[in-house]
Formats: sequence, structure tokens, C-alpha cells
Amino acid sequence: MRTVVCAYSEVGHACLDELLAIGADVRLVVTHRDSPGEKVWFASVAERARAAGVPVHTPDDVNSAESIAAIAAVRPELLFSFYFRQMMKREVLELASVGALNMHGSLLPRYRGRAPVNWVLVNGETETGVTLHDMDERPDHGDIVAQRRVAIAPDDDALSLTRKLALAAREVLRENYPLLVAGTAPRTAQAHRQSSYFGGRSARDGAIEWTKPAEQVRNLVRAVTDPWPGAFAVFRGRKLIVWKAQAARETRAGEPGEIVLDPSGTPLVRASDGWLALGDVSWQGDARMSGVEWVRRAAVQAGELCAGGAALHA
Repeated sequence: MRTVVCAYSEVGHACLDELLAIGADVRLVVTHRDSPGEKVWFASVAERARAAGVPVHTPDDVNSAESIAAIAAVRPELLFSFYFRQMMKREVLELASVGALNMHGSLLPRYRGRAPVNWVLVNGETETGVTLHDMDERPDHGDIVAQRRVAIAPDDDALSLTRKLALAAREVLRENYPLLVAGTAPRTAQAHRQSSYFGGRSARDGAIEWTKPAEQVRNLVRAVTDPWPGAFAVFRGRKLIVWKAQAARETRAGEPGEIVLDPSGTPLVRASDGWLALGDVSWQGDARMSGVEWVRRAAVQAGELCAGGAALHA
């Protein structure tokens, strides 16, 4: 069955690779050109397609007349969107005679929208998953074909969870692509009244607020740690990026943002209800280092205050 794949990033690469591995008739891959300002940490969809001899199209706008013509030229029966960053209009979706489907990184109808892997961690969820669903012109709105649940471990961060989701997405495609080809894939309407929607995130959303509970701060840190831009605070007027943090067994009182040192020299910072140990940090633009090394290099003293990240934009 003639297939067009629109894909990008880690999950996009995994899904394209799986379709090629199971012998799907992929006639065209539509992807994004890597942005010079973005840290590209994931495998290239374009390179995987070219290695398989599949033509690659990299439009600025998938809904442009040029892009529509390129997709229409292969007369697709199936069209997939795997972490593709643009919404497709009806003119594109209707080019696929059998169906147009999206792989979303949450258990729909929850966490519709952008950056679900980051949002579920920010919100302290213990489970997420992937959903293969029909596309319409509303984001993450169409009928569900299949879902796969993924447990979120306490030490998962955005990268480890993304890789779990990529594996789950492969499994969903492996099981359901043959059903789509045969016309026997199930469809289940979403429970729209139970939906939740979250928008995109920017680097500024990594601002730490020490007045929040320690677990909320820890969740933010793991949600946006490397290769994302990182959670950040302000120390001595400089932006301090916190790459890793964990709850500390410290019972003394303190005010939010206050720093103390444990016997090993690890810096502990007070949140509203407890202390967080800073595992890895860096000054903006500098190399990552352990919290202990940061204390030594910066001569951090117990009792100093670390301001919330919002102070940078006050």
C-alpha cells in the first residue's frame, strides 16, 4: 500500500525505521530541515529515508501548493505523521485514499497538543504512552486505532522517556500496520470530555521557583534536562542551570532558595517543603559539572540564597 511518511525527531525516526523494517511501501518521506539554532540530538529521518532509497521532501510548509503536489504525485493510500511539527490541512489529509494517521506521545485524549513528554514529567505523572489515531484538522482529535501504555519511572527524564515512547511506537506500528493495509484496523472514538490540552514550551518555561514543593521542582528539572535547555535559577546574578536534582534527607529549617552543604559538600537548596540536592549544574554557556565541583569552584557558602529563575526576566 503506497505510503507517505511525514516525520521528525527521535520518535519520527523510530517509526520510519520500523515501517521500512516490516516492508511498508514508503514512496515519499516529508521532513524538516534541521534548524541552525536547535540542538539536534536525534537520528535523522532524512538520512534514514535516503539510505533506503526513498525520496525526501523538506518543505517550509507542508500545506503549500508545492508540497501538496509532491505528495499527490505518489498517489498515497496511507499518510502518517510521526512527530511532524506542522498541522496538516484537509487538502493534505484527503490525499491519502485509505487514511491519514498520527502517532501522538500520550494516552489520548489526555495531553493533547505540544511537548507531551515534557508535560507529563512536569506534572508528576507515573504513566503515559503512545496513541495511533486518525487525523483531522483538530489537534490529536481523531478516532483511536491503538495505544500502548508506558510506565514512568521515578528517575526517568525527558530523554529516557522519549526513548521508551519510541520503542512503544514501534510496537504499535508493527502490530497495526498490517491491519491498516487489510482494512481491519479498529477505530474507537475519543472521550472528548476527558481531554486535556497543553501548549508548546519554551526555554523560559524552565525557570525554577523555590517557593514550590521540592518534588515539583525536581519534576521540572527532569522534564527539561539535557538535551532540552534545562531548568534554571539565579545565583549571584548569574544564570545557573540545574541538570539533575533529587530530594535530600535534610530536616533543618530554611527559607526558599537558601543553600546549605551536606557532609559530602553537595549543595542542598530549600524548596517550600524540603531540600533538593543539586547533582549536576552549569553556568549558562559553560560545561556541566557536579554540584560538589560547583561549590568548590564558586566557593559557595552555606546560607547564601539562590533566586528563582523568574528573576532573570523581572
